[in-house]
Amino acid sequence: MEFFTFLIDFLLHIDKHLEEIIRDYQNWTYAILFLIIFAETGFVVTPFLPGDSLLFAMGTLIAGNNTGLNIWAMLILLIVAAILGNSLNYKLGSFFGVKVFKEKNRILKLEYYNQSHVFFEKHGGKAIIFSRFLPIFRTIAPFVAGVAKMPFGRFTLFNIIGGVAWITSLLMAGYLLGQIPVVKKNFDVVIVVIAVVTFFPAIFAAVRSRFKKKEVITEKEVAEEV
Repeated sequence: MEFFTFLIDFLLHIDKHLEEIIRDYQNWTYAILFLIIFAETGFVVTPFLPGDSLLFAMGTLIAGNNTGLNIWAMLILLIVAAILGNSLNYKLGSFFGVKVFKEKNRILKLEYYNQSHVFFEKHGGKAIIFSRFLPIFRTIAPFVAGVAKMPFGRFTLFNIIGGVAWITSLLMAGYLLGQIPVVKKNFDVVIVVIAVVTFFPAIFAAVRSRFKKKEVITEKEVAEEV
């Protein structure tokens, strides 16, 4: 519980925590953020790591001109981290396959795989791009692509497009919008809105999946009674 309490606090006050990281580690901040983005996209067991809010907050802090960090160096490094992370995740998926997802697993839930697989089947290669903007799906989609044996060259094309689009849009949005007085004054609210908006599709998919399960069970019970 302490870990999740810390994680929630980190997400809600991510600007303050990033300020502490910058103050304590200075240029090592590049490497720390590289590892966070790489891990969030590269390992199917780490969908809880911050992504969207971290990028927006870092863009905002760099725009303040008191971090000593360069926005273009950060942009390039994090794009590389996102692309490499997804590539590793794909390779892990092709190696381990669907057997790592279990019905009672709290992190690698079978329903997460099923939802991502449906999403992947529906949108094809574009799912790799779309999933970049969806927490949980972002972490699982490349793994599912590996499980499904999507051609690596085709996967890499969508991986690069998605990685560039995701990192650039959120980091630069923070850089350009974060210093607007109304945004700066209500930064905590903005971070919460980003979290809610990005997590909503995943929550909606999970709720819809549960309703579908109930419908299937009800239909089964009716059929058995008949």
